[in-house]
Amino acid sequence: MSLLDWIVLLATLLGTIIYGVYKSRGQHGVNTYLLADKNMPWYIVLIGIMATQASAITFLSAPGQAYTDGMRFVQYYFGLPLAMIVICVTFIPIFRKLNVYTAYEYLEQRFDRKTRLLTAFLFLLSRGLSTGISIYAPSIILSSILGWNIYLTNAIMGGLLVIYTYTGGAKAVAHTQKLQFLIILASIGLAGYLVVHQLPEGVSFSDALYVAGKSGKLNVITTSFSWKDKYNIWSGMIGGFFLALSYFGTDQSQVGRYITAKDTRESSMGLLMNGLVKIPMQFLILLIGALLFALYSFQPAPLYFNDGAYNKYKQHEPAASQQIETRYNQLHAIYQMQAMALVDAGRHNTATAPIVQDLKHSQQQLQTLRDSVIVTMNQKHYSADTSDTNYIFLYFVKHTLPKGLVGLLFAVIFLASWGSISAALNSLTASSMMDIQLSGSKKIMNEKAQLVTGRLHTLGWGIFCIGVAMFATHMGSLIEAVNVLGSLFYGTILGIFLVAFYMKKAKGNTVFTAAIITEACVVIIYLLNIISFLWLNVVGALLVVLICWVWCGLSISRSMN
Repeated sequence: MSLLDWIVLLATLLGTIIYGVYKSRGQHGVNTYLLADKNMPWYIVLIGIMATQASAITFLSAPGQAYTDGMRFVQYYFGLPLAMIVICVTFIPIFRKLNVYTAYEYLEQRFDRKTRLLTAFLFLLSRGLSTGISIYAPSIILSSILGWNIYLTNAIMGGLLVIYTYTGGAKAVAHTQKLQFLIILASIGLAGYLVVHQLPEGVSFSDALYVAGKSGKLNVITTSFSWKDKYNIWSGMIGGFFLALSYFGTDQSQVGRYITAKDTRESSMGLLMNGLVKIPMQFLILLIGALLFALYSFQPAPLYFNDGAYNKYKQHEPAASQQIETRYNQLHAIYQMQAMALVDAGRHNTATAPIVQDLKHSQQQLQTLRDSVIVTMNQKHYSADTSDTNYIFLYFVKHTLPKGLVGLLFAVIFLASWGSISAALNSLTASSMMDIQLSGSKKIMNEKAQLVTGRLHTLGWGIFCIGVAMFATHMGSLIEAVNVLGSLFYGTILGIFLVAFYMKKAKGNTVFTAAIITEACVVIIYLLNIISFLWLNVVGALLVVLICWVWCGLSISRSMN
């Protein structure tokens, strides 16, 4: 990066930290550190909820996801608006009425302590692992900028985040997310504009969409059904509904955002607005990936988007790499001509089917060459990552944007990671401290001891998540990896809460046993690859409810006899 880029990057990051520390001054106890004194307006709640979702993974991996697999990933969010309504009607009033620090506090009051501990453990495991993956995402950028080892950048990035969250607590998280998200929204629009601006002369925005559509990248809605298909309208509406219901209704990283609101109305407003805004925002981020695909159909594209790994490959395999590059460049030149021919045919309403067939054949040949390079790189450990999906948008930023904007967009990705990871660390702290350490303790802590204990929990979780980040290098698309990981646990957690809300006769032993059986079944189903990951949320939630329903029915039958 240029000196100007470094100045923009560092100034943006330092300004955000100073703002957060300033806003979080005056902390005096666990109520301030974990809940920001429950004094946040709805728009801060909204921004906190969205910023917690919009991690660096969103901005790094989502464009790459659309580039490689099209925009069908957006269907993953189709169940979100309905889930927001259910949560506002059922979950929020209960959490607010009981004045809880965590969602799992309610379960001890409704069932028993072991059910609370089990649910908190499932949350802590899933969120701790996911947060580690989230730390890995911005580490990719730091590694790419400085040419450092990815494991070193994991430690540096994780360390900065721990210090940031350790110091500021929930107030720093909430107020800096406000500033972060405004910068992020502006940068999404800027990134989209710059992709279109880079299109060759004579190629319009509609031409780029036309080529992306004919190449299958604008597949926003897919109606075909298959249990193993990860993204279609059915898995999105049904599986996505159950996932959103669990994530926003029972995951402390989200519950912790809206229970900091002033009252129930402010909490509900923040969630409902999230249901309206999230799908369009994710659509636009994925659209950037589809436009990048079109851009690299009209101009030369790299054989592999991870610069550092590919340069290592060329150094160790000079003859093979030169041969493959020559063939790749020849094929890509033909492919570019086919893309222009498709645009011309579309403008003049002439037959496009033969051109599309040739275009897709060229795409397959190019992908075959890329795959051969990836196989060699993985076999000989030239790359720590198994694909270059997470580097596609990063490559565009590094090699295309003017000075100053490169630093700004890198700052945006860092800010996104800080917003989501700091919120996650804060939620992990709240749950491990309140649900695990203090739930069975009769010792009363003063406010100063509470604050110190909360910070120690933050430090411990930060170290754990950095450790997880060290093993996140072989997970492919990060945005998909995080959602798969969540789906292994979210269904079971949601099922426990559904039983708590709607099955008044169910007792602690019943739901505890049902949850253990269900979680084992979900893991087995995933390992056997019976259904796609979104359906695991449905299976987990309904299986807990079904087991409890049968158990309660049998108990009633025995008592009557």
